[in-house]
Amino acid sequence: MDDDKLRFERNWWGAHPGGGLAGVDEAGRGCLAGPVVAGAVMMPPELAEELYRGPLAGLNDSKQLSAARREAFFEILTATPSVAAATGACSPREIDEMNILRATHLAMRRAVEALPQLPDYVLVDGLPVKGLPVESQAIVKGDAKSFLIAAASVMAKVTRDRLMVQLHEKYPAYRFDSNKGYGAKEHLAALGKFGACPEHRHTFGPVRDVEETLPGLFE
Repeated sequence: MDDDKLRFERNWWGAHPGGGLAGVDEAGRGCLAGPVVAGAVMMPPELAEELYRGPLAGLNDSKQLSAARREAFFEILTATPSVAAATGACSPREIDEMNILRATHLAMRRAVEALPQLPDYVLVDGLPVKGLPVESQAIVKGDAKSFLIAAASVMAKVTRDRLMVQLHEKYPAYRFDSNKGYGAKEHLAALGKFGACPEHRHTFGPVRDVEETLPGLFE
Protein backbone atom coordinates (compact mmCIF):
# COMPACT_ATOMS: atom_id res chain seq x y z
CA MET A 1 0.00 0.00 0.00
CA ASP A 2 1.31 3.43 -0.96
CA ASP A 3 1.94 5.53 2.15
CA ASP A 4 2.01 8.70 -0.02
CA LYS A 5 5.24 10.45 0.88
CA LEU A 6 4.30 13.27 -1.48
CA ARG A 7 1.15 14.38 0.36
CA PHE A 8 2.81 17.37 2.07
CA GLU A 9 4.45 18.39 -1.19
CA ARG A 10 1.24 18.05 -3.21
CA ASN A 11 -0.71 20.11 -0.70
CA TRP A 12 1.82 22.95 -0.90
CA TRP A 13 2.27 22.83 -4.66
CA GLY A 14 -1.51 22.81 -5.08
CA ALA A 15 -1.81 26.02 -3.09
CA HIS A 16 1.28 27.64 -4.65
CA PRO A 17 1.46 26.79 -8.39
CA GLY A 18 4.92 27.48 -9.74
CA GLY A 19 6.41 27.91 -6.26
CA GLY A 20 9.71 26.42 -5.17
CA LEU A 21 9.55 23.88 -2.36
CA ALA A 22 12.53 22.23 -0.64
CA GLY A 23 13.01 19.52 1.97
CA VAL A 24 15.66 19.81 4.68
CA ASP A 25 17.13 17.30 7.13
CA GLU A 26 20.33 16.75 9.14
CA ALA A 27 22.74 13.94 9.96
CA GLY A 28 25.16 13.55 12.83
CA ARG A 29 23.41 15.52 15.52
CA GLY A 30 24.01 12.85 18.17
CA CYS A 31 27.62 12.06 17.30
CA LEU A 32 30.65 12.63 19.52
CA ALA A 33 32.89 13.65 16.62
CA GLY A 34 32.73 15.26 13.22
CA PRO A 35 30.44 17.94 11.84
CA VAL A 36 26.68 18.08 11.82
CA VAL A 37 25.61 18.10 8.16
CA ALA A 38 22.31 19.20 6.66
CA GLY A 39 20.90 18.45 3.24
CA ALA A 40 18.42 20.42 1.15
CA VAL A 41 16.63 19.16 -1.97
CA MET A 42 14.27 20.99 -4.34
CA MET A 43 12.68 19.87 -7.60
CA PRO A 44 9.65 20.67 -9.79
CA PRO A 45 6.38 18.85 -8.98
CA GLU A 46 6.31 16.89 -12.25
CA LEU A 47 9.84 15.58 -11.71
CA ALA A 48 9.08 14.68 -8.10
CA GLU A 49 6.11 12.59 -9.25
CA GLU A 50 8.25 10.88 -11.91
CA LEU A 51 11.11 10.06 -9.54
CA TYR A 52 8.77 9.04 -6.72
CA ARG A 53 7.18 6.41 -8.97
CA GLY A 54 10.43 5.44 -10.69
CA PRO A 55 14.13 5.72 -9.83
CA LEU A 56 13.55 6.98 -6.28
CA ALA A 57 10.77 4.57 -5.39
CA GLY A 58 11.53 3.30 -1.91
CA LEU A 59 13.27 6.49 -0.83
CA ASN A 60 12.89 6.79 2.92
CA ASP A 61 14.53 8.07 6.08
CA SER A 62 18.22 7.49 5.38
CA LYS A 63 18.64 5.57 8.65
CA GLN A 64 16.18 2.99 7.34
CA LEU A 65 18.16 2.39 4.14
CA SER A 66 21.25 0.29 3.57
CA ALA A 67 24.46 2.12 2.76
CA ALA A 68 24.28 0.80 -0.82
CA ARG A 69 20.75 2.14 -1.34
CA ARG A 70 21.68 5.50 0.18
CA GLU A 71 24.60 5.78 -2.21
CA ALA A 72 22.41 4.83 -5.18
CA PHE A 73 19.76 7.38 -4.28
CA PHE A 74 22.45 10.01 -3.67
CA GLU A 75 23.84 9.48 -7.17
CA ILE A 76 20.38 9.85 -8.70
CA LEU A 77 19.70 13.04 -6.76
CA THR A 78 23.01 14.62 -7.71
CA ALA A 79 22.97 13.49 -11.36
CA THR A 80 19.37 14.24 -12.34
CA PRO A 81 18.88 17.54 -14.20
CA SER A 82 16.39 19.88 -12.52
CA VAL A 83 17.04 18.36 -9.08
CA ALA A 84 18.67 21.00 -6.89
CA ALA A 85 20.56 19.39 -4.03
CA ALA A 86 22.95 20.99 -1.56
CA THR A 87 24.51 20.48 1.85
CA GLY A 88 25.63 22.69 4.70
CA ALA A 89 27.64 21.88 7.81
CA CYS A 90 28.80 23.12 11.18
CA SER A 91 32.20 22.03 12.47
CA PRO A 92 32.86 20.44 15.87
CA ARG A 93 34.32 23.77 17.01
CA GLU A 94 31.16 25.62 16.01
CA ILE A 95 29.07 22.98 17.80
CA ASP A 96 31.12 23.49 20.97
CA GLU A 97 30.81 27.26 20.69
CA MET A 98 27.07 27.55 20.08
CA ASN A 99 25.59 24.16 21.21
CA ILE A 100 24.30 21.40 18.99
CA LEU A 101 20.77 22.76 18.52
CA ARG A 102 21.91 26.14 17.23
CA ALA A 103 24.63 24.50 15.13
CA THR A 104 22.08 22.15 13.55
CA HIS A 105 19.82 25.06 12.67
CA LEU A 106 22.77 26.94 11.18
CA ALA A 107 23.78 23.91 9.10
CA MET A 108 20.21 23.73 7.78
CA ARG A 109 20.28 27.42 6.89
CA ARG A 110 23.58 26.94 5.08
CA ALA A 111 22.15 24.01 3.11
CA VAL A 112 19.11 25.99 2.00
CA GLU A 113 21.25 28.99 1.05
CA ALA A 114 23.58 26.71 -0.94
CA LEU A 115 20.78 25.72 -3.33
CA PRO A 116 21.14 27.29 -6.79
CA GLN A 117 17.90 29.16 -6.18
CA LEU A 118 16.33 30.02 -2.85
CA PRO A 119 13.06 28.12 -2.37
CA ASP A 120 9.83 29.85 -1.45
CA TYR A 121 9.08 27.40 1.35
CA VAL A 122 10.79 24.57 3.22
CA LEU A 123 9.62 21.30 4.74
CA VAL A 124 11.95 20.45 7.61
CA ASP A 125 12.33 17.29 9.66
CA GLY A 126 11.58 17.43 13.37
CA LEU A 127 10.74 20.53 15.39
CA PRO A 128 10.59 24.14 14.15
CA VAL A 129 13.94 25.54 12.99
CA LYS A 130 15.02 29.09 13.75
CA GLY A 131 16.95 31.20 11.28
CA LEU A 132 15.93 29.67 7.95
CA PRO A 133 15.89 32.24 5.14
CA VAL A 134 12.30 31.34 4.14
CA GLU A 135 9.14 30.20 5.89
CA SER A 136 8.96 26.54 6.81
CA GLN A 137 6.81 23.72 8.11
CA ALA A 138 8.29 21.33 10.66
CA ILE A 139 7.16 17.71 10.38
CA VAL A 140 7.95 15.30 13.21
CA LYS A 141 9.53 12.18 11.68
CA GLY A 142 9.32 14.02 8.40
CA ASP A 143 12.14 11.97 6.89
CA ALA A 144 9.72 9.01 6.87
CA LYS A 145 6.68 11.04 5.76
CA SER A 146 7.92 13.50 3.14
CA PHE A 147 9.64 12.66 -0.15
CA LEU A 148 11.70 15.85 -0.23
CA ILE A 149 12.77 15.53 3.40
CA ALA A 150 13.76 11.90 2.79
CA ALA A 151 15.84 13.07 -0.17
CA ALA A 152 17.50 15.70 2.01
CA SER A 153 18.14 13.03 4.63
CA VAL A 154 20.05 10.96 2.09
CA MET A 155 22.05 13.98 0.95
CA ALA A 156 23.06 14.77 4.53
CA LYS A 157 23.82 11.20 5.58
CA VAL A 158 25.90 10.20 2.55
CA THR A 159 27.85 13.47 2.59
CA ARG A 160 28.62 13.13 6.28
CA ASP A 161 29.52 9.43 6.08
CA ARG A 162 32.03 10.19 3.33
CA LEU A 163 33.56 12.94 5.44
CA MET A 164 33.92 10.57 8.39
CA VAL A 165 35.69 8.00 6.20
CA GLN A 166 38.16 10.74 5.27
CA LEU A 167 38.65 11.59 8.94
CA HIS A 168 39.37 7.92 9.65
CA GLU A 169 42.41 8.16 7.40
CA LYS A 170 43.74 10.96 9.60
CA TYR A 171 42.69 9.49 12.97
CA PRO A 172 42.43 5.72 12.42
CA ALA A 173 42.44 4.82 16.13
CA TYR A 174 38.82 5.93 16.53
CA ARG A 175 37.43 3.86 13.61
CA PHE A 176 35.40 6.74 12.24
CA ASP A 177 34.99 4.72 9.04
CA SER A 178 32.73 2.26 10.82
CA ASN A 179 31.15 4.20 13.70
CA LYS A 180 30.91 7.55 11.85
CA GLY A 181 31.61 9.39 15.10
CA TYR A 182 28.77 7.89 17.12
CA GLY A 183 29.43 6.59 20.62
CA ALA A 184 29.99 2.97 19.64
CA LYS A 185 31.90 0.67 21.98
CA GLU A 186 35.08 0.80 19.87
CA HIS A 187 34.93 4.57 19.72
CA LEU A 188 34.49 4.97 23.48
CA ALA A 189 37.34 2.53 24.09
CA ALA A 190 39.65 4.57 21.85
CA LEU A 191 38.61 7.75 23.63
CA GLY A 192 39.52 6.15 26.93
CA LYS A 193 42.90 5.05 25.60
CA PHE A 194 43.97 8.01 23.46
CA GLY A 195 41.85 10.92 24.61
CA ALA A 196 40.10 13.22 22.16
CA CYS A 197 41.26 14.54 18.78
CA PRO A 198 40.42 17.96 17.29
CA GLU A 199 37.43 16.47 15.45
CA HIS A 200 35.70 15.55 18.71
CA ARG A 201 32.95 17.66 20.23
CA HIS A 202 34.61 18.63 23.47
CA THR A 203 31.43 19.82 25.19
CA PHE A 204 29.71 16.45 24.77
CA GLY A 205 29.63 14.42 27.99
CA PRO A 206 31.67 11.33 27.06
CA VAL A 207 34.39 13.47 25.47
CA ARG A 208 34.41 16.00 28.28
CA ASP A 209 34.59 13.26 30.90
CA VAL A 210 37.61 11.68 29.22
CA GLU A 211 39.41 15.01 28.88
CA GLU A 212 39.17 15.57 32.62
CA THR A 213 41.49 12.61 33.17
CA LEU A 214 43.36 12.25 29.86
CA PRO A 215 44.78 15.23 27.95
CA GLY A 216 44.69 13.57 24.53
CA LEU A 217 47.40 12.88 22.00
CA PHE A 218 46.44 15.64 19.60
CA GLU A 219 46.35 18.77 21.74
